[in-house]
Amino acid sequence: MTQSHGWAAQSASTPLAPLKFTRRELHDHDVLVNIEFCGVCHSDIHSVRNEWGNAVYPMVPGHEIVGRVAAVGNGVTRFRPGDLVGVGVIVDSCRTCASCKAGEEQYCEVGATLTYGAADRYGDLTQGGYSNNIVVDDHFVHTISPKLSPAGVAPLLCAGITTYSPLRHWRVGPNRKVGVVGLGGLGHMALKFAHAFGAHVVQFTTSESKIDDAKRLGADEVVLSRDPTAMQKQAASFDFIIDTVSAPHDINPYLEALKRDATYVQVGLPDQPPIINMGNLIFRRRNLSGSIIGGMAETQQMLDYCAEKNIVADVEVIPIQRINEAFERVVKADVKYRFVIDMASLDRA
Repeated sequence: MTQSHGWAAQSASTPLAPLKFTRRELHDHDVLVNIEFCGVCHSDIHSVRNEWGNAVYPMVPGHEIVGRVAAVGNGVTRFRPGDLVGVGVIVDSCRTCASCKAGEEQYCEVGATLTYGAADRYGDLTQGGYSNNIVVDDHFVHTISPKLSPAGVAPLLCAGITTYSPLRHWRVGPNRKVGVVGLGGLGHMALKFAHAFGAHVVQFTTSESKIDDAKRLGADEVVLSRDPTAMQKQAASFDFIIDTVSAPHDINPYLEALKRDATYVQVGLPDQPPIINMGNLIFRRRNLSGSIIGGMAETQQMLDYCAEKNIVADVEVIPIQRINEAFERVVKADVKYRFVIDMASLDRA
C-alpha cells in the first residue's frame, strides 16, 4: 500500500486534523502524484460538515489538485515522473455509458467516482487532495503547462472548468451580452473566461465594494442587483447569464434580464430550491439550465487555453495548519477569490 498523510474530518462537527492513511498500490494505468497545491472549494466545506447528507468519515477533502508525477503503472504512456499534472473533481467513471463515450464523464450514467468521500471500483474510500499524495487512473490526470503558476492553476480543476464548460457549451463569444451573477471563487473565473472569449460582460453583485475589482477582472459593466432601477435597465437584454451563487437567492430579476430564447445556467448549488415565476420563462421562451464541471477532454482543453491566455485564479496561499480558519473565512466570503493550500506545509510542525 502507498503511505499517505493529510488533514481530515472525523465527523461533521469536528475540525480538520492530521491523519495517516493508505492508498492503493499502482495498477497498470495508475499514476502516483505528489501533491504540491490543493484549492479549497466551498463544496469541501459542505461535504465535511455533511450539509448534503451523504458524508463518510474519515474524510480528506480536496479536489483541486496540482502536483508532480512520482511513479506510473506499467500501462501508462502519457505521463512520466516529474511531469506537472492536475487532478479534479472526479477520478473514475464507467467509461461505457453514452455520456462517458461522448467525453462527458461528469455525467456518467452509472455514477462518476468523486475524488473524495466515495467508494471506488476497488472497494476503497477515496480521499482527496489535502494530503501529500494521490493515486489516480491516468485517464483522469491532466497535463499542466509550466508557464502557469501551479498555485493559481489549482482552482481551475473545479472553479475553472465549472464555468468554462457552460460558457463553451452555449457558445459565448463576441457580439454576445453575458451576465455573471456573484463574484466569488466561481464568479471571478466566469468573468475572466467570458471576457477572454470576447463577450460584453456584465457583473451582477450585491456589494458596491466589488465594483472596482469586477472591472479589473474584465467586466464591461457592473450592476448592483439590489437596485431595482439598475436591474430594470437590463431587462430583456442578455444572451446568456451564468449564476455562480451557492446561497439561496431570488433568480427572477435575472430571468427578466434575458432576451427571448436566451439561457440562464445555474452552476452554484444553493441548499434551498428557488421560487420561479413561470411567466419569466414562458412569455419569452427563455431557458433555465444547469451544469457541472466538464469531461476530461474539455478540462484539458480549458487548461491549454489558460496556458495560451495566461489565465489563472486569484488565490491566497495558506499552510494546511490554517485550514479550519480558512473554512470559516470562505463561509463569510472573506477571500479573493480562492484559498490554495501549500502542501509543503504538511511536514511543518
